[in-house]
Amino acid sequence: MEKILEFQLPTAKINLKRLTDFSKDFTYASILLSNNYTDAYGKYECLAAFGAYRILSAEESCFAQLKSFYEQRKSWLFGHFAYDLKNDLEQLNSQHDKKHAFNGLCFFEPAYLLLQERGMNVVKAFVNEEVDPKPFVDFVQSLDSPIEEEKVDFHFPKMQPIMSKAEYLKAFDKLKEEIQFGNIYEVNYCQQFIAKLNDFDPYRAFLKLNERSPMPFSAFYKNESAYAVSASPERFLCRKGNKLYSQPIKGTAKRGASEEDDERIKLNLRNDLKEQTENVMIVDLVRNDLSRTAAKASVKVEELFGVYTFPQVHQLISTISSELSPNFHFVDAIKNSFPMGSMTGAPKISAMKIINRDEKSRRELYSGSIGYISPNGEFDFNVVIRTLLYNAKSNFLSLTVGGAITAAAEGESEYEECLLKAKAIFDQQN
Repeated sequence: MEKILEFQLPTAKINLKRLTDFSKDFTYASILLSNNYTDAYGKYECLAAFGAYRILSAEESCFAQLKSFYEQRKSWLFGHFAYDLKNDLEQLNSQHDKKHAFNGLCFFEPAYLLLQERGMNVVKAFVNEEVDPKPFVDFVQSLDSPIEEEKVDFHFPKMQPIMSKAEYLKAFDKLKEEIQFGNIYEVNYCQQFIAKLNDFDPYRAFLKLNERSPMPFSAFYKNESAYAVSASPERFLCRKGNKLYSQPIKGTAKRGASEEDDERIKLNLRNDLKEQTENVMIVDLVRNDLSRTAAKASVKVEELFGVYTFPQVHQLISTISSELSPNFHFVDAIKNSFPMGSMTGAPKISAMKIINRDEKSRRELYSGSIGYISPNGEFDFNVVIRTLLYNAKSNFLSLTVGGAITAAAEGESEYEECLLKAKAIFDQQN
C-alpha cells in the first residue's frame, strides 16, 4: 500500500463517529481500537480498514489457504477466525443451525487503511495502488479537526435468554458430573441472549458500547451483511518481532462502589484459590499450544494472575510467551492455538465435544477472533467476547456470555458472573 497522508490529530483520540460513518460505504470494514490501555505487546491505538481489494473466505483447509493468501502478496490483512473452525481442525461438528453469515475464516486486503500507533497523535493514511485515492483523501482530511464530544443517543434492545436460569443450573450440574467423572477438568459453558428486530443500528451500537465499555481489544467488524460489535478485554494471540504472546482471562469480579472497595475486591480476586485454579489450568493449556511451534525452551509465563481493571469488572489475566521456531510459519502458531483455551476448557478437545453437546446455540464468531496481519507477518487478535453479533439480512441479534466451570464452581455464582459480563449492554436496554 502507498502512504498518501500523515497528520497530527488535535488530541490523542481519533473521531470514532467519522470512522463508523465512512465504513457505511463499504461491504467490508474493520475498526480496531485499544482505547489508550497500557499494553507492553500491542503496537497500535487504532487501525481502520475500509473496502476489500482482495478477499479470502473459506470453510475448509482454512489455515492452509490463509498461509497461501498471505504468501501470494504480503500485505495488510484484516478479518476473523470463527469458533466453528474447530470442525476444520479436529473431528468435531456443530449441532445447531447457523444464525449469522460469518464463514469459518475470512480476511480482506483493504483498499484504504488508517493507522495510529500507541502513544502517538499522528495518523498515517494508506491507499491500495489500484484504487482511486480521492474519496479517502477527502475523508482523512476531515479527521484533522477537533472532536465534538457528545453522548451517543442509543439504547440497546431488550434481549431474551434462550434458556432459563433453572435450565442453566441443570446444565451446570451435568457439567460438574463430567468433571467428577474425570472426563474434563474445566469447561467454558455459555448461554445466549437474542432479539429479532428490523431497526438495529450496528454503527451507533458500537459507538455506544465503546462509550460505555471502552476495552483494549474493541472492534467494529463488517463482513457483507454480518456485523460484530465488540468490547473485548482479551487478547488471543499476537506476534511482535519473533515473539508470540497470549493473554488468557480466567477470573472475574465486579467493580466496587468506591476506590477502597475496588482495592479489597482486587486483592480477594488475586488470592482466590478457585479463580487461580481456573486460570492456571488454561495457562498450562496455552503453554502446551505454543510449545508446538516454539523454539526450544522458549515458552515462558511472563505474568501469572495479573489483576486488571475494566469499567464493569476486574479480571485475572496471565501472559504466556514463546519464540516462533524458524521451522514454522506464523499461521501455524495461530492454527495450533485455536480455538483459545480460555473459551474451551481442558482437555481442549474433550471440552469442545461437551460444549457442542450441551450448549443450546451455535457459537459461530463468538469465541473466535478478530484482528489483523501486517505485511511483515506481525499480527494481533482478540477473543470475541462481550460482543453483539448481527445478521442484517435476517435482523437477528445475539449476545453470548459464559464462564469457566471447575470442580470448585458454584452454579448460582457462575450464573451471576455471566450476567455481570453483559452489564455494559444490559444496563442500557430499552
